[in-house]
Amino acid sequence: MGNVVAIVGRPNVGKSTLYNRLIGERQAIIDNVSGVTRDRQYGSSFWNGKFFTVVDTGGFVQHSEDVFESAIREQVRIAIEEAHVILFLVDVTTGITDLDEEIANMLRSSDKPVFLVVNKADNNERLLEANEFWSLGFDNTYFLSAMTGSGTGELLDAVAELIEESEEIEEDIPKFAIVGQPNVGKSSLTNALLGESRNIVTEVAGTTRDAIHTKYTKFGKEFYLIDTAGIRKKSRVHENLEFYSVMRAIRSIEEADVCLLMINAQTGMEAQDMSIFRLAEKRNKGIVLLVNKWDLVEKETNTARDYEAEIKQRTAPFTDLPVLFISALEKQRIYRAIEAALAVYENRNRRVKTAKLNAVMLAAIERNPPPAYRGRMIRIKYVTQLPTYYPAFAFFCNYPKHVKDNYKQYLENQLRKNFTFTGVPVGIFFRKK
Repeated sequence: MGNVVAIVGRPNVGKSTLYNRLIGERQAIIDNVSGVTRDRQYGSSFWNGKFFTVVDTGGFVQHSEDVFESAIREQVRIAIEEAHVILFLVDVTTGITDLDEEIANMLRSSDKPVFLVVNKADNNERLLEANEFWSLGFDNTYFLSAMTGSGTGELLDAVAELIEESEEIEEDIPKFAIVGQPNVGKSSLTNALLGESRNIVTEVAGTTRDAIHTKYTKFGKEFYLIDTAGIRKKSRVHENLEFYSVMRAIRSIEEADVCLLMINAQTGMEAQDMSIFRLAEKRNKGIVLLVNKWDLVEKETNTARDYEAEIKQRTAPFTDLPVLFISALEKQRIYRAIEAALAVYENRNRRVKTAKLNAVMLAAIERNPPPAYRGRMIRIKYVTQLPTYYPAFAFFCNYPKHVKDNYKQYLENQLRKNFTFTGVPVGIFFRKK
């Protein structure tokens, strides 16, 4: 089934409130990246051991009070195509409106699982009134109050049952997704990589979800390129291009081990590039930054170096990243890009032996111990790598809650300095010894 959950509905029914509720329930676990600005549009949620991405379609409409019904229909249409589970939000205080009926009709004709969520059902009288919504004909109907949070647990339990365990990998072959804004050159890069000679490409039909995995074997390397771009005809999308491209990026990121994030050399790293970057980082995917159309930039002696420094200023504190300057059209350095992605894939799967980890890290801790908390010494006794699908480490100590963020950053830097984790987010957790 997959793991993108989209919230749809007309304006002012409480989409953003429900969204905040769903990603906020367990926010501390997800946002261990300090200083991540919360995006109102999409974020990660973790429930019953399952990770999924929640998309608030309302976050993509400016001035949502006077939004056109056509834009809402378009968003519902995109959600039906791109999401794995749809939460259709309605408001008990207004009853069923014409637009609700219309959205319901669209959703009924799709084969995606739809949950009808009746919001603001926060007292007995309203719960009685809410019964009229059964007439919309959705078996999965839930009554809740997004404001107070009552009823969201049951909804999340039901949603989590439909979510796949996110890291089921069909084969032990790296999966790369080329992501980025529209028109940055994603398909040119795909074509440049695959276009050499079509017989090296095996289309893998019927992959578990509807992203197309193209298996690529070349120069003794084997990997999948994930392409979601070919699925939809572009003709209908104009007003909701941003929403559409973000849904696409989320889908590709969910499927991938390593994301090749392409940015346009001529415009630099823009806000939307940063959104995609942070999403891949939050989901603990490997990242390679590709600055495309580099052939069109006026060069001076330090151009590439300065450009790279500028990018890393934006991505900080996560700066241990490969940045490559390419031209997909001219086929400049595109194989270097794949080599970088393969190296990042290795780094993401790197396991460090416990003895070596402790020898190196305990020495680093001794050289620079954690600052005391209210006069009490914090002692870190032992480190172990957790059995996760990305590099994560548990540091056992006497006051795990009182280790400061900047010390956590120091430990991460030491891990990166001593073991190669370039291009990969590293998780650091403190546990009670």
